[in-house]
Amino acid sequence: MSEHKITATSRKDEGKGASRRLRHAGQVPAIIYGGKSEPKSIQLEHERTWLLSQQEWFYASIIDLDVDGKTEKVLLRDMQRHPFKQRIMHLDFQRVSANEAIRVAVPLHFVNAEKSEAGKTAGVVITHELNDVQITCLPGDLPENIEVDLSTLKPGDTVHLSQVKLPKGVEVPELRLGADHDVAVVMARFARTETEETTEAAEGAAPAAAAAAEDSDAADAAADEGKGE
Repeated sequence: MSEHKITATSRKDEGKGASRRLRHAGQVPAIIYGGKSEPKSIQLEHERTWLLSQQEWFYASIIDLDVDGKTEKVLLRDMQRHPFKQRIMHLDFQRVSANEAIRVAVPLHFVNAEKSEAGKTAGVVITHELNDVQITCLPGDLPENIEVDLSTLKPGDTVHLSQVKLPKGVEVPELRLGADHDVAVVMARFARTETEETTEAAEGAAPAAAAAAEDSDAADAAADEGKGE
């Protein structure tokens, strides 16, 4: 597990007005909560934090958060963004304990698809049904991502959640709920061509046209009988 350190400072002013002033000053209001300590209001430099937020690890790694020279291990639990500006409005960090399991959404990295039979077969489309997965583990076992090796993928294959190789100490709680929760992660299927879709559409339209013609003939016959009367 890589180490990531972020520097912040404590703040005493709270409320919407204080947060607005912080943002105007180029700072991001945030809070640390959880564990045996009281919640703590902090602030971070916005430009630096914005750059960090572009990194995948920022959302699924234990962070060493240095607040006024004292470091706490935390996880990012929530980020509020401005609706249309490139601006972080607020951050929530949760303290973690080395001996307590945590639940985190970790990104999936798909590798070696181009080396697989499916990847080398013309007309086969490989789709990723999941981009991340919820896991539980101790903080020391938290991976920044989980690799899904697709080197043996063949046309028609489906890779399920239970088939993903997990790092040591990592579990997927979803799998404890039964086979219905063993969802597809990757699928390799032949793409339907435009010709096939056109043919199927035409075949489907033919019976409908025939039925419409029969209904029309029946209506004409009924009208003729009515005139005869």
